[in-house]
Amino acid sequence: MTKTREYGRSRLIRLAATATAGVALLAACTTTTDGGGDNPGGSGTSGEVTAAGTYPIESLDPHGAQGASTGTQLAGQQIFSRLVKPDPDGTLKGDLATSWKPNKEVTAWTFTLRDGVTFSDGSPLDADDVVASFQRMISLNGPNAGNFPGATMTKTSPTEVVLSSPAPDASVPSKLGTFYVIPSGIGKDDTAFFNHPVGSGPFTVDGFTPGESLVLVPNKKYRGQKPALRRVTVRNIPELSARMTALRTGEVDVLWGIPDDQLASLKKDKNLTVDTVPSSAEFTMWFNSSTATLKEAKVRRAIWQAVDFKTIISKLYPETGKPADAPVTSVVLGHVPQPPVTHDVAAAKAALTTAGFDFSKKLRLQFANAEFRPFIQAVVSDLKKVGVLVEPLEKEQATFTEDLIALKWDINFQQLAIPSYDAASNLGRLYTCEAKRTGYCNKRLDGLLAQAGATADKDKRTDLYGRASRIIWQDAVGMYPMSVSIAYAWKNDLKGFVPDASGLPDFATVRTGGS
Repeated sequence: MTKTREYGRSRLIRLAATATAGVALLAACTTTTDGGGDNPGGSGTSGEVTAAGTYPIESLDPHGAQGASTGTQLAGQQIFSRLVKPDPDGTLKGDLATSWKPNKEVTAWTFTLRDGVTFSDGSPLDADDVVASFQRMISLNGPNAGNFPGATMTKTSPTEVVLSSPAPDASVPSKLGTFYVIPSGIGKDDTAFFNHPVGSGPFTVDGFTPGESLVLVPNKKYRGQKPALRRVTVRNIPELSARMTALRTGEVDVLWGIPDDQLASLKKDKNLTVDTVPSSAEFTMWFNSSTATLKEAKVRRAIWQAVDFKTIISKLYPETGKPADAPVTSVVLGHVPQPPVTHDVAAAKAALTTAGFDFSKKLRLQFANAEFRPFIQAVVSDLKKVGVLVEPLEKEQATFTEDLIALKWDINFQQLAIPSYDAASNLGRLYTCEAKRTGYCNKRLDGLLAQAGATADKDKRTDLYGRASRIIWQDAVGMYPMSVSIAYAWKNDLKGFVPDASGLPDFATVRTGGS
């Protein structure tokens, strides 16, 4: 029996059980009402909203290689549920879980689940689904699996699961902000399921074209307040000018990730609301320390010193950018400011020459998404002034991710957001020797990161992450140019829309408006 057929059989059994319970419930009731009938949002339902996301949605599988991408995360929170999720300010609240607590050693976390939650097909969601989803995420070894090295999850009752780690980990709840629950029985490569996935989030999928559009409609089985909108379409419009035109003409109701040079004109439009919010995202430019050219910290730091990031930011991002002062931004738990790296062309050239840097070797700088071209070009231009040759390589998101993990680059540019608002999701996940993300390995850094994960005391964790950041900063594991604010613009009649600091707005909160 194939995995897909196993899934289908298990769903039929569970649906039958649910239907039997439903008959008993109807027999015990004289009248039923949900206040909405065929209208999923009740009397408050309005029209259709079209959003132009910053990044394409290439996959709806939250556990695979694209699981940590902004597009997949945006889709995931609309379609699936999590044990816990952050508010826009980063505060954790329960989603599927009503409570969570660690053991004394902080090596095991117990999560109590809500009773009566169902998937969009009407079948019950229980501890089996949570455990199976966690196991699938780990087995696929995607980016989010790196948050839980060696961790296991077990079911202790239909409404309780325990996540155990080989080492103490106080950041487990926040890291679960990117863990989504799907029905048990879904195979590793079940692409058919993710064309029209079954979830327990506020929306279900009405249509999906990878890289182009995602169409969502309300999930009639959603346990919480039903979305008021009849339909949400998230489109990928690659060209900036086309996105801006679509907003001004009403083809699009909301967009975000707006470049600074467009904000002034949008603010003059009386039909639009424009807001810029500090985010958990930071421009991050890792060096591949496993290559001979970039093995030495003094070489990596000299390359960093050669780029005038302050001037680049002031010209390209005067409203949405400011020079970063740590590997994570100020809204993230664990942020501790570090001394600035001063731009000095002469010192950089001298340091590279003394280190025996091979100026004839061209460095591969990979990135994705056209919006970053001007920034990348400015960096390449500055490095050329000191004789460092760089080949910018713009890649499709899927190829970029594959090459990132395979270390097929010399410098890797990403705008890294931390949806958990906890440095463990970035520093603790990406900078350990075991992670093998940058070719850099430092056992002292590993020790600090392990200590930070072993205490629930926020002050102690911040101090330890600050000490870890100092090593990352001084050894120039990467260049950390800019902390990012996200600019949003939306129609004035789009009531209930809340800008999100991670670029992941929740459309279930929108109550009125739309085209």
